[in-house]
Amino acid sequence: MVADGQIAIVHYTARLATGDATGEIVDTTDIDVARREGIYHDHRDYKPFEFRVGEGNVVPALEDAVRDLDEPGESTVVRAEPAEGFGERDPAAVDELPRETVEEVTDATLEPETLVTTEDGRSGWITDVTDETVVVDFNHELAGKGLEIEVELLDVHGEPGEGHSRNWEKKSGRRQE
Repeated sequence: MVADGQIAIVHYTARLATGDATGEIVDTTDIDVARREGIYHDHRDYKPFEFRVGEGNVVPALEDAVRDLDEPGESTVVRAEPAEGFGERDPAAVDELPRETVEEVTDATLEPETLVTTEDGRSGWITDVTDETVVVDFNHELAGKGLEIEVELLDVHGEPGEGHSRNWEKKSGRRQE
């Protein structure tokens, strides 16, 4: 089994999932999947995804799925409720900002479905614009959505525990197994 601290190299494909149904692909690292599903983009670099297990830099469902794989070549499909994916939608992450403030920090056209970034580095999608205000949703675009993630372990290296961050462990409240 893949352990915390090891580097996992995987191909994955994530689809929206509601109940027993799966929907559109929201991300894939596999060029063959992208071409077959008609979602290939020239500007995208389709290549295996590499991450250190246990550092919390990927959605929990992906990390947990990789931990359950024993050796390269194995694959699995997991279902993830929002909490194991990109989290629940947080109404507090939707801000109504003065229009002039937003205009000062972006060259973007202020209209719904435009991505903007604040001076402090937060990115969000404009959802509404009036003469005085701009509403920006800073939730991840997949927050509140269930996912189905297909994962294939291509390689794993490093020793368990190698590079594991104790600060992350304390901050997250998760325990090392």
